Amino acid sequence: MPITAEQARWFEHNFFQMVDNVAVAIRGKDDVIGLALTCLLSEGHLLVEDNPGTGKTVLAKAIANTVQGTHSRIQFTPDLLPSDLTGVNVYDQRTQAFVFHKGPIFATIVLADEVNRASPKTQAALLEVMEENTVTVDGVKHEVGKPFMVVATQNPIEQAGTYRLPEAQLDRFLMKISVGYPDHQVAVELLSQAANRDRAAGVTPVIAAQAVSQMAEFANETYVDPAILGYVSQLATASRSHPHVRLGLSMRGSLAFIRAAKTWAVAHGREYVIPDDIKELATPVMGHRLILSAEAQFAGVTPHDVIAGLLADVAPPQLRA
Repeated sequence: MPITAEQARWFEHNFFQMVDNVAVAIRGKDDVIGLALTCLLSEGHLLVEDNPGTGKTVLAKAIANTVQGTHSRIQFTPDLLPSDLTGVNVYDQRTQAFVFHKGPIFATIVLADEVNRASPKTQAALLEVMEENTVTVDGVKHEVGKPFMVVATQNPIEQAGTYRLPEAQLDRFLMKISVGYPDHQVAVELLSQAANRDRAAGVTPVIAAQAVSQMAEFANETYVDPAILGYVSQLATASRSHPHVRLGLSMRGSLAFIRAAKTWAVAHGREYVIPDDIKELATPVMGHRLILSAEAQFAGVTPHDVIAGLLADVAPPQLRA
């Protein structure tokens, strides 16, 4: 059943209240915060890639503090084991039975800091929980609950002691965003508050976890015209046949695209998706999923260049299907 205009207004009010709350810690980055919260309300996972010291961890912690749920922070290192994430069965001598002790992955918001520093074996431990919201230990599945989002951070310029995320894991992140450096005015403001070592600590909850789940349900019910669905399908097909692309937008990526567009539309007070929603989300949703050929990378072509070309070549729908 499509959402009503009243429900869309309620969603929009809560959405921008959350944006303003996170902005207490991340100044001058409302567009980045909006994308991150769109990812949360689309029941997806977020990859934040940027240079050191730009506020990646602060953004993740501020989002976790905004939601009145549980949150955990995992510092990924080369010696981190899968059981350090998921938990382990421990033998209880009193009951003479194994008892499952939950790992830090069992939280509403999970911050995976510097995710590319862990070994591929540990990175793979995230695959199941990011896709199915369950953790399997010794053949037994354990639900992590909803809402649930993994916010992973990585530095693009640090290569020593890191392990590149495989394409299968990248595809499980709904979006990849960058925080970027603040402008001059915001930088001066932050410098004047240098004594504040933890800006995210000043962020207090403004919405309950149950309300986040309700917003996610409303987002799922946002109307998408068949013409918009065809537009996304055409973009995906064009990406797979692009001469500079070795691996284009997958079906999982296309589905994620639609989910994000629904959330983005209702966050702006509409009960339906328009072509501009697709265009605005194209780079954060598609950028990390397009694997360029070696020749294209050598020539200096970037995923952003490819996406701009796709949006120019594939005409958006003008009429409803």
